[in-house]
Amino acid sequence: MKAIVTDNAPKAIGAYSQGVDLGNMIFTSGQLPIDPKTGEMPEDVKDQAAQSLKNVKAIVEAAGSDMSKVVKVVIFLQNISDFADVNEVYSTFFEEPYPARSCVEVGNVPKGALLEVEAIAVK
Repeated sequence: MKAIVTDNAPKAIGAYSQGVDLGNMIFTSGQLPIDPKTGEMPEDVKDQAAQSLKNVKAIVEAAGSDMSKVVKVVIFLQNISDFADVNEVYSTFFEEPYPARSCVEVGNVPKGALLEVEAIAVK
């Protein structure tokens, strides 16, 4: 197992890696919508979805893969009523055949974010 490290996604803020590379599989940690350059988080849920997905993309690409090889995505929403807005943004990051996906409402998301996204990809 090899840790994935990139400056194009937020640095880990605890005892975890941005992602791990198992050789043929990539697992990202949950990505908050934090801009890695500024450390800021957008306020709008669509902008947060885009930033979280950009962070996932940066980790997947740092491991030598791309978003077309993402096979599973999990989205944790602060409020399930944001599903349609998040889905609209999500659809701009993937093409058919779309990855499998779970999207659930959770009690809280770290740092007051409206969502968090994690993914599994192959090389």
